[in-house]
Amino acid sequence: MKQILFAFAILLTFATVACDSIDDLLTFYINEEETIVVESNFPVGLIALDPVTVPTNSEETFKNNRTRAELVKDVTLNKLTLTIPEAEGTDFDFLKNIEIYIAADGLNEVKVAFMEEVPRDVKSLELKLTNAELDEYLKKESYTIRTRAELRSSVVNDVEINAAMRFKVTADPL
Repeated sequence: MKQILFAFAILLTFATVACDSIDDLLTFYINEEETIVVESNFPVGLIALDPVTVPTNSEETFKNNRTRAELVKDVTLNKLTLTIPEAEGTDFDFLKNIEIYIAADGLNEVKVAFMEEVPRDVKSLELKLTNAELDEYLKKESYTIRTRAELRSSVVNDVEINAAMRFKVTADPL
């Protein structure tokens, strides 16, 4: 009986390690960084910033990760961080709330991240994610990021915000 339990324990351990290895082979991350500019002439209240077009280079990215677009099963935004560079000399006090949307040619626009109440005295924000399915957006040649925000106070000088996005991709290997 002890031999059967020992064999079962070894089999269970092997299965757990094998599943983790398979997940690692099928999952990778795509990192993108873009700059969003809040211009000084925006009034207090709701604003829509100019959309930013992001080329995906998806064919090359998928190839480098040993897969193809048609083998991609699941893409979600895994992390979105907004940062004001130290050189700017400002923080997010001017911002009350923010929403980030993604769109692509032939696809509906969807909300991917947001923050309902932006804290004061911070230079970096980790936005909440919607877990929207983004497979088709990253398979396109490019996608557009649009920002909708509400300003708490007017902006005296233009503010550059770095948006660091990390997409989690799950795909079948070649």
